[in-house]
Amino acid sequence: MAPRDDQRARATSLLAAHLLHSGLAATSLRQLAAAAGVSDRMLLYYFADKAEALAAAMAQIASDIGAQLADAIPLGPKLPPATLIAIAARITTTPDMKPYMRLWIEVVAASARGEAPFPAVARQIATGFRIWIEARLDPAGLPDPVGTAALILATVDGLALLDVCSEDGITERAAQAAQLPGI
Repeated sequence: MAPRDDQRARATSLLAAHLLHSGLAATSLRQLAAAAGVSDRMLLYYFADKAEALAAAMAQIASDIGAQLADAIPLGPKLPPATLIAIAARITTTPDMKPYMRLWIEVVAASARGEAPFPAVARQIATGFRIWIEARLDPAGLPDPVGTAALILATVDGLALLDVCSEDGITERAAQAAQLPGI
């Protein structure tokens, strides 16, 4: 890898860590450059603009989440929807995953406001995770496996929303309820 590519990868990792820690509130060009340990000019040497730097960091974060989920739910036997929801609910409500899920809620809100680059980033991440769910979902007996995968994604994202705006403990209770028979 070329030195510039190495430095860009290092900056991307530092930006991803910054977003997980600070959220989207601290994303001015100057703040991002400081988080990456470079000057504003060097950040713009590695990335075309602030939007590209944010998109690269979000791609890194999505990849990290995907790796954690793949460890927990590897490709293999296809799972029924209720089982997939229960496992995903348990995983995404752990303390280690909460910063990722909280940042995802911020990205969705920024996307809804039309803030670049978040509409494209959110669409790409949501589509990627829906496809990831489809690959693990047993389609037997499902009239619309794609729609079912989207519903599972919405359920998991709903847990993140609950965590941000509901009383303490309710998210964990919802995740536990997803594991009950008949749900």
